[in-house]
Amino acid sequence: MRKFILLCVLLFTSVFSFAQFDVGEPVQWQASIVEVEPGVFEVQVVAKIEKDWHTYGIGPYDGGPNPTLLTISGEGVELIGEPYVKQGGRRVMDKTFGMEIDLIEDSDIIAQKIKARSATKISVLVEWQACTEGSCVAPQEVTLSLTVPGEAETITQAGQDASNNSIWGFILEAMAWGLVALLTPCVFPMIPMTVSFFLKQNEKAPTKGRFLASLYGICIVLIYTLPIAIIILLTYMIGGSMASDIFNWLATSWINIIFFLIFVVFALSFFGAFEITMPSSVVNKADSKSSKGGIIGVFFMALTLVLVSFSCTGPIVGSAIIKSMQGEIMTPIIVMLVFSIVFAIPFTIFAFAPSLLKKLPKSGGWLNSVKVVLGFIELALGMKFLSVADQTYHWGLLDREVYLAFWIVIAGLLGMYLIGKLRFKYDSPSDYVGVGRLFLGIICFAFMVYMIPGMWGAPLKALSGYLPPIQTQDFVVTHTSGSGAGTYHLPQSSSSIHAVNSAERKYSDKLHLPHGLVGYFTFDEALKASKEQGKPIFFDFTGHGCVNCREMEARVWSDPKVLEMLRNDFVICSLYGDDKMEVMPEDYVTLPDGKILKGMGKINSRFVMEKFNANAQPFYLVLDSEGKPLVEPMGYNLNIDNYIEFLKKGLSAYQK
Repeated sequence: MRKFILLCVLLFTSVFSFAQFDVGEPVQWQASIVEVEPGVFEVQVVAKIEKDWHTYGIGPYDGGPNPTLLTISGEGVELIGEPYVKQGGRRVMDKTFGMEIDLIEDSDIIAQKIKARSATKISVLVEWQACTEGSCVAPQEVTLSLTVPGEAETITQAGQDASNNSIWGFILEAMAWGLVALLTPCVFPMIPMTVSFFLKQNEKAPTKGRFLASLYGICIVLIYTLPIAIIILLTYMIGGSMASDIFNWLATSWINIIFFLIFVVFALSFFGAFEITMPSSVVNKADSKSSKGGIIGVFFMALTLVLVSFSCTGPIVGSAIIKSMQGEIMTPIIVMLVFSIVFAIPFTIFAFAPSLLKKLPKSGGWLNSVKVVLGFIELALGMKFLSVADQTYHWGLLDREVYLAFWIVIAGLLGMYLIGKLRFKYDSPSDYVGVGRLFLGIICFAFMVYMIPGMWGAPLKALSGYLPPIQTQDFVVTHTSGSGAGTYHLPQSSSSIHAVNSAERKYSDKLHLPHGLVGYFTFDEALKASKEQGKPIFFDFTGHGCVNCREMEARVWSDPKVLEMLRNDFVICSLYGDDKMEVMPEDYVTLPDGKILKGMGKINSRFVMEKFNANAQPFYLVLDSEGKPLVEPMGYNLNIDNYIEFLKKGLSAYQK
């Protein structure tokens, strides 16, 4: 237990301190927009450049260095004049090129005036080359996103939205995210653990238990908000995408094994194998300082919840970080505060629940029955964490059919327990089965029967966020008809499905697309295929630990119309942001500071952040054969009609 507490302290310290990580980028850009007169706006791009580095002015420089280019696009956007240096810019005589050039240095501002309608979304493409005395890095580009403000939505030069209406819009969005997060697979397992934890807290002192339950909610809010606020402030001051690696690590690394083992230990304890108790020395100290001990326990319980939930709450956190990199400060902090409050309220209620349960009759050993049921639930849901680690490290231990086999057995055993055919050590004897337990048993057996077809590849869409991807299944009954009813043929090994052209596609021996789709796992290969085949690129930024990605693949990609378009009209490029595989030497990435990136996840996350200014998953784009976006990106959206429209718009834009 002491080692677990020490691990939590180290993790919490890393959350507070990861803003110190250096991503090695000498230049970062922040975009903002301000209204200069009715209907006329000024887009301002601010350079954040390390000491001794610079980029070049907007040029043109015939026969000279690469200028910094600013390209603004959006529906109905009209450019007024040319881009210009609004602030800074230093003219020097460059002996190498034999001409006068402008240098863009730290805090210099490049601007462009535009005409646009309120609430129009615009893209700002910045292209530049960073140099220092005697050396330069390769030319780079980044696309920043902005929204044109309305009459009461003027955005200041720093990019901070001053509109009360706009702030309320962000607040409502954050509240919605907080409610949605509660239903995600990586958050739900913490509900029974919360109830079981506070059952013990309320056994001796109900009043103190209610106080600790309130404190639990406060700790959740503080753990979410304070570190993120610090990160946002540091990111705004320093610049850079410092958060993405830490979030990926929390969501997909070996730490998931620790969470899995914790759930298994809790389950065994609930089954009566042993009682989880603190060492006697710790108990004696806790008796003398009981209030302090209770507070520390509640804090670490809240910290565990926050860490476990990162793989599902990461998108909202990532969005807040991105907003801070675009110059906003208060809006992302408010978003995180509101999100964490909405997220914490239900868990606070669950923490209060044991106080309410204490008022129920204690006859019949109902409390032990509750603990046993929670043990089964913990055992089943804890497997999600083992599955994430298994996928990111390619161990191949927990393929979809193996995962389902465990769940089917667990559901059956739980059903037998509820109808009295299975008893544990501390269960009270009973001569009959109550109506409530009978109905719960029926639900468990029905759930077990529902999962059985999944052993042969049935999609089980209701569970798609919990299960490993279907392409990990060794035997699948594959759909052969485009109709809704469908016709099926004999099982076929998924490895044979994905062997198509595998020699021509890097990493396709370990990475596969769902539903028998064939695609590429490197951006360069996808660009080459797009040019050769004359098709646009369907870009999919995904992750093994991304539960929303699995749900999109199972519930949206599986639609016959979507599947047909993906298979026939696009070149698919899927980049994993959390894969631990070491890439081939020719795909290594050397940073400006000389550091070499070899891990696929780190390389892909850095690439997507630099090229598309995104780190949330899932993230979908339609690109042309040069890798430039054709339509606005799409994220998690289970509306199939919207997804089809997104694909059609991208295809239409490519064909123009």
